[in-house]
Amino acid sequence: MANLKAGIIGCGGIANGKHLPSITALGGVDVVAFCDLIESRATKAAKEYGAKGAKVFTDYKELLKLELDYVYVCTPNRSHSIIAVDALNSGKNVLCEKPMAINYAEALKMLEASKKNKKLLSIGYQTRYFADSQYLKSACEAGQLGEVYFARANAIRRRAVPTWGVFLNEHEQGGGPLIDIGTHALDLTLWMMDNYTPKYAVGTVYHKLNKDTDQGNAWGAWDPDEFTVEDSAFGFVVMENGATISLSAAWALNTLDVEEATCTLSGTKGGADFHDGLRINGVKFNRQFTEKPEAGAAAAFYDSVKMTPQVVEQKVFTDAVRGKGKLTVLPEQAIVVTRILEAIYESAKTGKPVYFK
Repeated sequence: MANLKAGIIGCGGIANGKHLPSITALGGVDVVAFCDLIESRATKAAKEYGAKGAKVFTDYKELLKLELDYVYVCTPNRSHSIIAVDALNSGKNVLCEKPMAINYAEALKMLEASKKNKKLLSIGYQTRYFADSQYLKSACEAGQLGEVYFARANAIRRRAVPTWGVFLNEHEQGGGPLIDIGTHALDLTLWMMDNYTPKYAVGTVYHKLNKDTDQGNAWGAWDPDEFTVEDSAFGFVVMENGATISLSAAWALNTLDVEEATCTLSGTKGGADFHDGLRINGVKFNRQFTEKPEAGAAAAFYDSVKMTPQVVEQKVFTDAVRGKGKLTVLPEQAIVVTRILEAIYESAKTGKPVYFK
């Protein structure tokens, strides 16, 4: 089978740390075009990961003129929708990094372009592909938890503020930990619940630690003057069927209760959490029980390739491009995540709940 041809737009940390190494490990794809506003970054990525004769661009529209099976969008959040829509309109399938877009209106443009052009669009929520996540999803689909009516989406760091790129720039990113890591936790939670119909959301965001100079940050000191996004955010979401989701996201918070991109589920038949690896709880024979499935005990392999979650993400998407499988992360699901996050930010500004129509 001939290799797919791909281009990558945005050659920064997420491209070099996640997508390019993973697709190289999987194989079957020639990355033939690299684009970045900083030409040296695109050139470096092309040398390390590009196919023979790979081209380098600083204007993504020039890249889109090539014959490609799909493109990666790995740019700051604000440009996700602009680039993805242009790519879809040019006849390319798109794998876009999370979050889907800066807001719901922009995400809607992406979804509409995907449908209009009949091209695939998926979002980089790789947390779904972890072995524990896959096991819990199967348990939920089998009805082991029953109706999940309460959940917590957890994305809490004690002191791990990203100090590179534009993470601290509100204009470029649209927010801080809520849109950065809270998006993973919320996506995972909605997916497990299989519930994508929110009724209303209430939220608060905080700028309490941004100006700290005694930081103890895992990735080195941040510049207090550049830290314009929130350091923590919290949301309360009520779904149309009455289910409740509590969402917590922080890059810096004085807590020892640290847990990133996980969820806690409570259903009519059982519950689940990731507090010490995956734990499923319930009652059997009039006795409480807790199970700890060995979901990640053995590494999965495909053609001798270790299937890390990042590699699985690539395989699922490229299989779908080849018509050999279905997407795991659908744009119709990702757009709900963006819509809820936007509502939490809006509620924090107004002090009022935001109702979904």
